[in-house]
Amino acid sequence: MNRKLLFGASFAFIAWAATSCEALSDCKICKTVTTDSSTGQVTDGAETEYCGTKLIAIEATPPVTSGSQTIKYECR
Repeated sequence: MNRKLLFGASFAFIAWAATSCEALSDCKICKTVTTDSSTGQVTDGAETEYCGTKLIAIEATPPVTSGSQTIKYECR
């Protein structure tokens, strides 16, 4: 009986450990989007995958306006 409980607890722990890493590695693909307010032209930058603290920093970055151009990050 103790052996079955130990096996069940071990299996549950391994299953939890295998899936918990996925929740910690929240990743998104982000790109820069540049909008020119004078012409209305929209230009997309290269897509890059960000995870963890880098993703949090990218999502917290406010849009930057320089002259007639506004640059912001869009993530999916």
